Amino acid sequence: ASFDGTAYYLVVAAGGSGGAERGGGAGAGGYRTNYGGTAYTLGAGITYTATVGTGGAARNVGSQGVGNPGGASSFTGSDITDITSAGGGGGGSGAGNGAAGGSGGGAYGSSFSGGAGNTPSTSPAQGFAGGNGQDGPPYHGSGGGGGASEVGEAGTTSSGGGDGGDGVSNSITGSAVTYAGGGGGGVYNSIANIGVGGAGGGGNGVVIVRISTADYDLLTNITGTYSTATTGADTVITWTATGTLVT
Repeated sequence: ASFDGTAYYLVVAAGGSGGAERGGGAGAGGYRTNYGGTAYTLGAGITYTATVGTGGAARNVGSQGVGNPGGASSFTGSDITDITSAGGGGGGSGAGNGAAGGSGGGAYGSSFSGGAGNTPSTSPAQGFAGGNGQDGPPYHGSGGGGGASEVGEAGTTSSGGGDGGDGVSNSITGSAVTYAGGGGGGVYNSIANIGVGGAGGGGNGVVIVRISTADYDLLTNITGTYSTATTGADTVITWTATGTLVT
């Protein structure tokens, strides 16, 4: 049998971390996929690299810095257009804006702005902006982090931190899973409702490639931390840490 090379990918970057001291919610990692669209064609005898981003490190208690960004994820090779998803932006803290990223971090709860999403720009958009903060008693709500399908919710003075933006459902594995949701924003007053995270909330990234089982049986090698599963006539390879696929 000959190698056909038809492939679908899902590349999700890691989420950022929330802002310290009742800060904004973390932005989700960028989300990019061709599943449900035009397939890639992988060549024979090529090494492809799946790079998986790690989540932004949490801020230390008592610090005032913006949350840390998530790591980028990518699927690259010499004969394809490389696909890179940007890490999520950190949440704003200490009277500051959220950071830009694949999806932007939410703003600190004092009339600051959420970080821009889809940074750098991709088409379709890899993510959305974080929510704005809101200044005023009693709750001084911070904004939620942006998600893959919507902007993070703004904080409010009446009910607290904004919810994170929802992620996107994708069935590349054979089952519907929601990826790349933003984190909820914090509040000034401890009796307020804290914003909940968007569906499929942050953490480390993931790279998934789906090919026919006939092609999978012809692969030369796979490396890294990965798992495989079959769905119909296809095999799905899921990397949770960086590795390679050799055709």
